[in-house]
Amino acid sequence: MPEPVETPTPPQWAAGGVGQSPIRPDAESKVNGSFDYASDLAFEGMLWGHTLRSPHPKARIRSIDTAAARALPGVVAVLTAADVPGKLHYGLIEADQPVLAPGEVNYQGEAVAIVAAETLDLARRAAELVAVDYEVLEPLCDASKAVEAGEFFRYQPVRVGDPDTAEAAVVVAREYEVGMQDQAPLGPESGVAVPADGGLVLHVATQWLHSDLEQIAPCLGLEPERIHMAMAGIGGAFGAREDLSVQIHMAMLALRTGRPVKMMYDRAESFLGHVHRHPARMRYEHGADAEGRLVYVKAHIVLDGGAYASTSEAVVGNAASLAVGPYKVEHVGVDAWGARTNNPPCGAMRGFGGVQTCFAYESQMDALADALGLDPLEIRRRNSLAQGDQLITGQVVEAFDPAKAEDGRPFSPLRDLLGRFDDIPVPAVPAGRDIVELPGGTGNTTHGEGVRRGVGYGVGLKNICYSEGFDDYSTARVRLELVDGEPVAYVHTAAAEVGQGHWNLQQQIARTELGVERVVLLPNDTKVGSAGSSSASRQSYMTGGAVKAACEAVRELWADRDLADGPVEATRVFRHRATKPMDPVTGQGESHVQLALCVHRATVDVDVELGLVKVVDLTCVQDVGKILNPVALEGQIHGGSAQGLGLAVMEEIVTDEGRVKNASFTDYLIPTILDMPPMRLRIVENADPDAPYGLRGAGEPPTLSSTPAIVAAIRDATGLPLTRVPVRPEHLTVGRPS
Repeated sequence: MPEPVETPTPPQWAAGGVGQSPIRPDAESKVNGSFDYASDLAFEGMLWGHTLRSPHPKARIRSIDTAAARALPGVVAVLTAADVPGKLHYGLIEADQPVLAPGEVNYQGEAVAIVAAETLDLARRAAELVAVDYEVLEPLCDASKAVEAGEFFRYQPVRVGDPDTAEAAVVVAREYEVGMQDQAPLGPESGVAVPADGGLVLHVATQWLHSDLEQIAPCLGLEPERIHMAMAGIGGAFGAREDLSVQIHMAMLALRTGRPVKMMYDRAESFLGHVHRHPARMRYEHGADAEGRLVYVKAHIVLDGGAYASTSEAVVGNAASLAVGPYKVEHVGVDAWGARTNNPPCGAMRGFGGVQTCFAYESQMDALADALGLDPLEIRRRNSLAQGDQLITGQVVEAFDPAKAEDGRPFSPLRDLLGRFDDIPVPAVPAGRDIVELPGGTGNTTHGEGVRRGVGYGVGLKNICYSEGFDDYSTARVRLELVDGEPVAYVHTAAAEVGQGHWNLQQQIARTELGVERVVLLPNDTKVGSAGSSSASRQSYMTGGAVKAACEAVRELWADRDLADGPVEATRVFRHRATKPMDPVTGQGESHVQLALCVHRATVDVDVELGLVKVVDLTCVQDVGKILNPVALEGQIHGGSAQGLGLAVMEEIVTDEGRVKNASFTDYLIPTILDMPPMRLRIVENADPDAPYGLRGAGEPPTLSSTPAIVAAIRDATGLPLTRVPVRPEHLTVGRPS
């Protein structure tokens, strides 16, 4: 069980409240290596678990013979679907994924059997001895064909006006494709299940303890009260830990053996054992008048959800509602599907449906600007939504400062952000650059003779918190008591600290609201009410709101009593304003809690002879509502931008008829410090009056806008259309202009 975490309180950080950047409570232990991640956990008498996975994307299981595996010395248990003690299926939204494949497998990597042994090597050897007789079937791997066959998780249209009869002076129609991106958390899936008093304690790295519990208990045939979920140290998430991985499997093995069981994926298994970003194929048509103002937009969006539902329904809703971005248009026809295929399951990843459509609609805005001879910023200014305008779903743009106006016009947050670039010059091409500053770097591929520079922009509109009527809430318990004569606040929530700095923020809020220096965070577990998921850029808003409310209640109680008479404690549940589901026919509805904007300008150098790209500069202007922690905020923007850069030029899980071809960090590339350019940030604060402290979720929006900005810059350098990400070297050298 992790120990309570208390922030060091040297004099320079004694204030350490909202708006400041106190030292993170986990900083020292993560730097010196003493922090316990889930993969570091060990218990006396612990066994190791391992999963046997299907090598086939689609197959019927004729038989499973576990005798040889059971006979191996040191093997304690081998379990199959027949051994699942409760319900066979689980899932975040739809319970459609089997704990262990009962009669057929639907994607490569689907769990077929689990083994517990004295060592991890033994468990792996035993899994290899499990004999599975498969009848291999033909997989369905084309998402468009799946939609045509009626195999999809959700279809969501959006209809406004009549785009089929609207007349436009300029029409741009193109098809776009987004590859399958992996969250690539550095910490693999891991955890330990410990039998305890007829139940279990599960130590696991997850994004949502209570959602895990809701799925786990029925499958184990246990009452939820008999399972204590305790958060283990998390090594990154980005959506990969929203779905279950090791949880039920290690729990089954622990219940069967009566001993603690640890499971830990290696990197290849991690690629197969968690969901990914939905790959997408999109067909867009934009019509504009002669001045560049949008008349209509048509969009046909197919997201590949893979074999099981995960969060595909919600991702489709986001993609459809954000399909046009922060632009005003009178006539809209959007059709969005989440296809069911035999490809790897896809679900939550930073940006959650908004990333895919942002690449398409921003590319379309650049194509329109080019067709009309307009500056790329100007066409965005002319079409930007303003205060009081409606999204394509009919939702009114609000929660920005209505008192602001621009020459008598309603305030446009996007025009405000775009205007900030006027004072930020594009980096000049330096004379006599070192080769490390050129594409290819120390590979010494060029000395600049084939290198061209380009500049591009990208705008992202992202919804914050959960949408479409979801009853989202977060719980916090705060206790104030005297310790050695000094008031100390204890904060207890179930919110996952996935690296975003939420532990720090909880302490900042407690210091601000209670005026105390010492704040202790109790371990995150299910002994307190749900805090919801660390996703959707919602924890600062939701759990921050709950901690703030609980502290306010404690402060009121404290005013009427002396702490010498005993502690003061309060538990509060925080909810945001209500939202509505999108209409299944028209797509209309106030579906989102909050909207956030981010704009990137990218400067790139491209070696047009070798197809190599170096991102020279990323300048970001983002509206965050209210800065709560300047250093953490900058880190979130840098991180989101890096993942967008990865999608733009390198990151893709490559599949061939459902089989993953590059399940390693040798073949799946992620940006390193050498790939990330210097970033210049301009933080804008347009406070949201409905949000705690006026904040606006900030972690996801940069992931949307950095990708199209970088690709736009590459287009500017090469003159190529580039309608697919990631952009590969062969895209830049085939058919290039002379």
